[in-house]
Amino acid sequence: MNNRQQVITVTGNIPPDRLGVVLPHEHVLVDFIGADRVSKSRYDPEEVYRVALPYLKSLRQAGCRTLVECTPAYLGRDPQLLQRLSKASGLYILTNTGWYGAANDKYLPATVHSLSAEQIASEWITEVQKGIEGTGIRPGFIKIGVDPEPSEVDMRLLEAAALTHRKTGLTIASHTGPGSAARKQIERLEQIGVHPSAFIWVHAQVENDKSLHVWAAERGAWVELDGVSPETIDQHVEFILHLRQKGLLNRVLVSHDAGWYHVGEPGGGVFREYTTLFTHLIPALRKAGFSDGEIEQLIAKNPQRAFAVG
Repeated sequence: MNNRQQVITVTGNIPPDRLGVVLPHEHVLVDFIGADRVSKSRYDPEEVYRVALPYLKSLRQAGCRTLVECTPAYLGRDPQLLQRLSKASGLYILTNTGWYGAANDKYLPATVHSLSAEQIASEWITEVQKGIEGTGIRPGFIKIGVDPEPSEVDMRLLEAAALTHRKTGLTIASHTGPGSAARKQIERLEQIGVHPSAFIWVHAQVENDKSLHVWAAERGAWVELDGVSPETIDQHVEFILHLRQKGLLNRVLVSHDAGWYHVGEPGGGVFREYTTLFTHLIPALRKAGFSDGEIEQLIAKNPQRAFAVG
């Protein structure tokens, strides 16, 4: 990383090495009502703040420095709330631009069907250049989502993300899952001249075929093994070990996909903590023979590189 690279957080730009330990895929608030009904009027931001802040403070105390918040527009993205929580918790937080095409387009604005990739990208680029919804808060990455069998709209979102990446340098994080969908996206990016190093395969742990993890990592893509929980530790260690054996530890990201204040549920429902990586996964990796340097690469150096712009 050169000294001109930056990461865009909700409180401003910082050099990548200041990110420290990074959780590259988490959530604070989500609203699954659908794009046609989603609204900030559906929740009390003060209540969300009170619920989420203790978990974020616990994460900071555990040794994490940065949280990447992956809730996209039309699903409950609230950059002002994230900025407040960042300042109160001592964590750097990233928010995103982009739209989520998974779940059969439930979380896409109706206008998407009449917009070209260039028109969609123009909206996202404006958020990067001018800030989100008049807040002045800029996104630090692009979040999209595709179905297990990506639709035409899904692939148009990918092309819009590629155009946005070319203009802004922001990394593309794509809710994907199956390796076949990851392959289609990576190959399409290569066809249109975007290197796979700009692409994060989100939820790669749902793909049990390790050869597909290796294929994506060898192409240069980031293989994100999120969903870390006490019940998944053995599987995560197995996947990470395999990629290390192939010399590809430098393309792996790990996170919980936790948090989740659910709008519409009393008190936000069950809020999942963000600390299992520290309490369970890191000890399991050490037991499996990972050195401190390898663990630092996995939880700090890799995500610092993944979200660097410049």
